[in-house]
Amino acid sequence: MSKMPEKYESDEIRTYEEGEWKSVKDKKARITKYQQIAKQHLKKDKRINIRISEKDLTDLQKAAVSEGLPYQTLIASIIHKYNTGKLVER
Repeated sequence: MSKMPEKYESDEIRTYEEGEWKSVKDKKARITKYQQIAKQHLKKDKRINIRISEKDLTDLQKAAVSEGLPYQTLIASIIHKYNTGKLVER
């Protein structure tokens, strides 16, 4: 089990103790709303087949390993970022 960095942990404790955290109204309705949004967003109900070069696939697989992700998840993430305009060039 990894330990949180101390600065992050101390910031969270400090903000809680200073009363910066506030309860939300109608918590159950908000939880339900965000659960539904997450289900729709994360639902993967379509399958595609594509042909790419062996080198591109190998590079994607290496990148996925370094990110700690399955390569297909990385590819889906790249497509999602492209579609939402959040794909950033290096």
